[in-house]
Amino acid sequence: MNPKNTRIAIILVLVLCSGLIFIFPTEPVLNTRVLFDDKAYERIENEKVSKDNTNLILIITHDDGKELTNNLTRVQKLLSLKESIENNENNLLFLDQNGSEYISKIVSPLDAWDNAFNSKNRSIINASRWADVLQPPIENGWCGENATNEENIAFQSTLLLLPNNVKFNVACPAFSGSSINQAPEANELLWLIDVEDASNKELDVEWSLILTWAEKISQDTEFQITPAGVNMLFAKSQKIAEDDLSGLLIPSLIFLITILTLGLRDWRVSSITIGSVGLIILAEIGILSSFGFTISIVDAIAVPIIMGVAVDGAFWYCKSSRNKEEVRKMLLIAMITTVTAISLALFSPIKAQRSLALIMIFGIILDWIVTRFVLEDFYLSRRRKFDESHKIKKTDYYSNSTFWPIALVILATIAVLSPPSVDILDVKQFLPNDDPALNELDTLQSKYILGAGTETWIVIDGDGDSPDDLDKIQTFQKQLSNHPSIISIETGIYRSPLILGIPYSEGSFENDTINTILDDFNDLLIQTNPKLESEGVTTGVAISVFIDGKDSDAAIEFANDVRTLLSINNLDGEIGGDLVAGAELAKEFGETRILQIIYAGIAVLIVTFYLLRSPLKASRIAIGTIAIGIAVDGMASIIGSRGVHTAPAVLLGMGFAADYLSHASAEHPSTTQDNFARWGAAISSMSIFLLLGLSTFPPARNSGRLLTISILFAVILATCLSLLHKQEEEE
Repeated sequence: MNPKNTRIAIILVLVLCSGLIFIFPTEPVLNTRVLFDDKAYERIENEKVSKDNTNLILIITHDDGKELTNNLTRVQKLLSLKESIENNENNLLFLDQNGSEYISKIVSPLDAWDNAFNSKNRSIINASRWADVLQPPIENGWCGENATNEENIAFQSTLLLLPNNVKFNVACPAFSGSSINQAPEANELLWLIDVEDASNKELDVEWSLILTWAEKISQDTEFQITPAGVNMLFAKSQKIAEDDLSGLLIPSLIFLITILTLGLRDWRVSSITIGSVGLIILAEIGILSSFGFTISIVDAIAVPIIMGVAVDGAFWYCKSSRNKEEVRKMLLIAMITTVTAISLALFSPIKAQRSLALIMIFGIILDWIVTRFVLEDFYLSRRRKFDESHKIKKTDYYSNSTFWPIALVILATIAVLSPPSVDILDVKQFLPNDDPALNELDTLQSKYILGAGTETWIVIDGDGDSPDDLDKIQTFQKQLSNHPSIISIETGIYRSPLILGIPYSEGSFENDTINTILDDFNDLLIQTNPKLESEGVTTGVAISVFIDGKDSDAAIEFANDVRTLLSINNLDGEIGGDLVAGAELAKEFGETRILQIIYAGIAVLIVTFYLLRSPLKASRIAIGTIAIGIAVDGMASIIGSRGVHTAPAVLLGMGFAADYLSHASAEHPSTTQDNFARWGAAISSMSIFLLLGLSTFPPARNSGRLLTISILFAVILATCLSLLHKQEEEE
């Protein structure tokens, strides 16, 4: 095909692909589902017959911050407010104006209390004072042996949805300081809410809508409604990321154009290079969104990274001393080696790492295609004539031959001296350390049993019509209830581990099955039907367990114990949940991170040997790539924290190392122009990464800092390697 026609065809395809954004719009998201895989949760999503509470937490207080639950008038008003929302009075049910997202369920402790009193023919709504429902006294309160089922639920709701330091009073007079003649005393309580869309499917909540909804109700009533919990923190971190990355886009463009113009001394080249990068990014997003690819807010970090990488071609075509064929070959090798190093992340157990790697690889390949087939002739037309006097002379580098081994030793030293710790992947990795929301989460976790625990899922295979399977699962639940990691409701006379699975009663029949027990299951306070189904056939059950949310080591131990217990009972299943999955991923990453770096180096070795046909050059590129990989991994721990969230930056750093070292290994006498091209490209890339390093969003900030370090290490090491190669050639 004619080169001109090729250029037109490529540009046309990219423009059309960019237009796909308007046909398949995408909204970056941030939650644990896009960060890592969870087989247990995936089965629950696909097979659970009834959806569980999404653990969206609202804290309810009165405007004056004082007594709430022991003030009957305020209790009645809250019950009325909940009813008004559920009945959609004044359009309170809907989160948005078009009615596509709405509150589908509210779990309130006050409803449980009302039901408890109703079971004794007493009514909160019709009472004029608390004594009307508390007299005559209810013997032993709601936690006694003779309590009704409604009273048991009311007791549980008091424990779970009111702060730990309350006077439980009638809920359980056995608690110290409680009175059978008083209502529970608390100045705040929790609501648990579910959100659905118009198609009656649960969704990833747009938290800005919940915030607006909560603010509206707070303004219109005498109560303050405050969204809280882990989901809220993910929403906040997503907002921080969106604001940061969008706010950095324009400054990054201006900064990069300025650096390119100063370095290349050609505003046309700078402008067209930036324009091509923008087109590449839009086309890539359009293609991925058209295939239903879920783009996380973490993936958005790839945008400034691709911008930083795309400048290489402009500098090497416009400023180096190499002819067209040499630059072609050099950039091809650089692209292949970079993609090779990054591609190791495609096999990572970390979903976010695979996703970011895919976007980076796609962007790098598209950039190479555009540089090679669209911009090449334009770049060459803007090149100034090469002056042979700029060729590096033999006397310029003999004394520098030791720089290469010295640089390798320094990089290895950084790796050895770095702290070995690895952080768990959780919401705290996505918020600044000084963010007050983290303190609010700690407060929530310390004040509430429900806040202190994190939900862990155990999915167990089972035949719905098999009495034997039911017996084995119930036996498993009983054995599991004694595990020390499980949070329990305890009064001194009462203990109930927070295990939400198949209910058990002494009155169960011998031939009961999963189906006979669960077909008539009525949703409880925080539990829905645990049955799993596929095409109308029961496939098992999903047991929800609340464990200590602050101890990742205990979570790993708990997961191992669950798997052992499943095996002992001849059961097949999966364990999942945010803490368990995040902790196990962090442990796996800590154990395999160096191996991943070595594997990436071996892959680079194989590819460069095939391309260069030189064992010595291939070995040096591979060794340099590994050295930078372990050094950047070490720097992640030194400047902040090492974890699965920093792993992509390490592999990208290795990709840059392979890129720059490939440049330095080309069969061409070194010139000052080549060094200018190398350092010009590096400085331009670092300028973008430095800006990214100023972000408030921790993954973006850490990636920016680590990538800046990566480029600096890579360009220095590549310069040392070019001098070493040149010495060998001259000798």
